[in-house]
Amino acid sequence: MHSPLRPPIPVETLLLAYRSGIFPMADRREDTEVFWVEPRERAILPLDGLHLSKSLRKVLRADRITVTVDRAFEQVIRACADPREDHPETWISERIVHSYVGLHRAGHAHSAECWLEGDDGARALVGGLYGVSFDRVFCGESMFSRVPNASKVALAWLVALLRQAGFALLDCQFMTEHLRSMGAIEIPQREYRRMVEFAHGRPRTSIGTAWRHFSDGAAYGAGDGVGEGAGAAAAASPGQRIVQSLTQTS
Repeated sequence: MHSPLRPPIPVETLLLAYRSGIFPMADRREDTEVFWVEPRERAILPLDGLHLSKSLRKVLRADRITVTVDRAFEQVIRACADPREDHPETWISERIVHSYVGLHRAGHAHSAECWLEGDDGARALVGGLYGVSFDRVFCGESMFSRVPNASKVALAWLVALLRQAGFALLDCQFMTEHLRSMGAIEIPQREYRRMVEFAHGRPRTSIGTAWRHFSDGAAYGAGDGVGEGAGAAAAASPGQRIVQSLTQTS
C-alpha cells in the first residue's frame, strides 16, 4: 500500500531554499518525503560560454523542432520523471511534481517545450526542460529528449532567452557529460552562493517576453542582426535568430 501523498512544499519554502543554495529531491518515485541537497561542487553554464556545435547550429536553423515556453509545464516535468532505459528510477516524486506545479503557477518555475509535427499535422512533445527562477538566477532542474538533439535545442533556447531577459546565472546543479559538452563548468558551493548574491534584482524582462522576441520576426528589429544585417535578421526563422544571438560577440 502506498503512503498517502503529503501536501506540496510551500512556494515560500522552495524559494527560500533556492536562495540559500539548496533544493529538494526524493529517493524514488513513490516517496512522500524529500531530502534537501547542498552540493559541494555546483555545475553552472556560463551564459556566454555555451558550446554550440556545427551540427546543433544546423538543427536549430532547420526549425523542424518548434520551441515554446510555459505551454506544457506539467507535461514536461512528468516526462522528465518517466523511466528511461539507462535510468529506471527518478528523484521526481509525485510530491515534487505537485510542489513545482504550484511554483509554476506562482510564476517562479518555467518550462521550455520542444514539439515536432507529424505527418498528420499533429504536434508531439519530443523534448524539453524545466527549472526555477528567482531574481536573475535560473536553476535548471531536469530535461528530457524523445528524439535526437531535442534537449540540446531546449538548452540552447534557454540560454538565448536568459541572455535576452537579462539573467546573470544559469545553475545546472550536478555536472553530467551532456552538460559538460555544452560548456558547463563546476565551481565550489561557496562561489555559487556569491554568484547568487551578485544576481540579486529583477531581470530586464520576463522569459516569456524574451521568447516572443525570438519567435516573432517583427520583434527582432534593427540592431539585433549580425553578419547579414538587421533586415536579414527580421526575415530569419526563430532558430536562425537563436543561432545569431548565441554566436554574436558582445
